Amino acid sequence: MPIYVYETLPEAQGEAPERFEVRQAMSEAPLTAHPESGRPVRRVLSGGLVTFTNGASGDSCAMPSGRGLPAMGCGAGNCCMN
Repeated sequence: MPIYVYETLPEAQGEAPERFEVRQAMSEAPLTAHPESGRPVRRVLSGGLVTFTNGASGDSCAMPSGRGLPAMGCGAGNCCMN
């Protein structure tokens, strides 16, 4: 079951939201209230898990598709794994 991140909706200007995690089945409806305080909440979108592997040629900069393209997102054209 995935873990979802929620945050409380601020009730006053300048109030910081409280973030918390809840393990829920994907088929469950999102929470609308904090399980303990009952305050209104919203689900926060967050990044997922990404796994990088070496290309078939053993080139650590090859993309998983094996097309030999440089890795993206590593900054200024440099490979993360060199």
